Amino acid sequence: MEKFYLEDHLKKEGTPISEGIEFSALCSTIFQELMKEWEQGGDSMERMADIQKRAIIGYEKEVGYFLNRIRELIRRHESDNTVYPSWYNSLEEGIYHENWGLAGVAEWFGEKHRTSSSAKIIGEDIFFLEDGRMERKPQIITRERRDQLIRAFLLLTPRERHNKDTHEIYLLDGTRVTIFRGALVKEAMDILVFRRYVIPEYTFEEQAARGTIPEEAIPLFRDMVGLGYNVAFTGAMRSSKTTFLATWQQYENRNLEGLMIETDPEIPIHKLMPGAPVVQLLADQDRMLTITKSVLRSDADYLIVGEARDGYAMDTVIRVASKGTRRMKITFHTRNPMDFPYDAAWEIVRSLGGDLQITAGRVAASFDYIFHFVQGKDKREKKLSSIWEISWDRQTSRIHMTEICRYLPLENRWTWTCHIGEDKEHGGREENPGMFQHFWETLEKLADEVEQ
Repeated sequence: MEKFYLEDHLKKEGTPISEGIEFSALCSTIFQELMKEWEQGGDSMERMADIQKRAIIGYEKEVGYFLNRIRELIRRHESDNTVYPSWYNSLEEGIYHENWGLAGVAEWFGEKHRTSSSAKIIGEDIFFLEDGRMERKPQIITRERRDQLIRAFLLLTPRERHNKDTHEIYLLDGTRVTIFRGALVKEAMDILVFRRYVIPEYTFEEQAARGTIPEEAIPLFRDMVGLGYNVAFTGAMRSSKTTFLATWQQYENRNLEGLMIETDPEIPIHKLMPGAPVVQLLADQDRMLTITKSVLRSDADYLIVGEARDGYAMDTVIRVASKGTRRMKITFHTRNPMDFPYDAAWEIVRSLGGDLQITAGRVAASFDYIFHFVQGKDKREKKLSSIWEISWDRQTSRIHMTEICRYLPLENRWTWTCHIGEDKEHGGREENPGMFQHFWETLEKLADEVEQ
């Protein structure tokens, strides 16, 4: 428990020291009384650890349990007027988070910071992403309390080895917590990174309103989804790839059967498309090896791979595509979209062997379009940087990539080129002739408006 950091902070802020000591003393008193109460009541420490674990994940019942007991003890001690730190919403909440909860980072989970997508604990310092920049907060977290918080988070990963130096944990609201410690960090500089998606609704209109995509291209994107083109969403970390994949998926035919594979549970398809027949699987590299045969035998109409990180995942993707599967969607980390077929091929060759050039051709043959995203200097700003049509010429054994859309940052607009390859035309007309014609005419119109 943090007994001393609050006193130091209040000195800096000019707050009377007696008030800080009173809050710290009350935290300590209630902590000791509840521990004693649990022991005398016959409650096992395992049961209390489970309650704490569920409370940190975000289960209201368990959070309510702590808050109710703390309120009772506050009243018993006639301490309702105790001054508490400004980053807590109430006295009982402050005592809960100081002793068992999220400590100073709890503020980030409140209403005031609901639009912040990231928070960090670096050593004793706490940072929130505010107005596109990481801002250091006045509260700090001691090493003792930080160790306690990490131990509490590790209760959420019973299958993982707790002596690892890195962990990824998901809370009930979808927040991802990444922990770096041990040999990976400098002494007393443990790092916890909190990340969440803050998009209120996954629609093209919402993306356009945020300036991520051009509003005039929404009809084009709707047609591309309907025509079943295989798409890869690429870019660096935090560039909106996963968000756009989730948005794209929202327009998918809800009667079709889907199979989604993720390394981490980032895309809540069951919430975005309730009732849709989409099977959701979590599989890291080791598990991917065991499910590949099942995936290839699946009768799903399409495959989604959220973040194809390794060669096993990419190999599964192109093997599924080789069966003629359409409507595939993946995200992939790369800085340059033109490198995508070779970057993906390198991951496959590195994991499974093979010829790089031939494998890159197989990757190119598996996709129709690449959407590349970037993050601006203001970290809230995400942009569709370019769209590339990609294909594989089997006669010449060459990869063809044609840029049909590019964002011009100095002019803050997108420019378009009307180009539709023979394979894209054949596939589109086969899927839906009328929709393909509208797609073509829309792309022509976008290109014509740029020329004018």
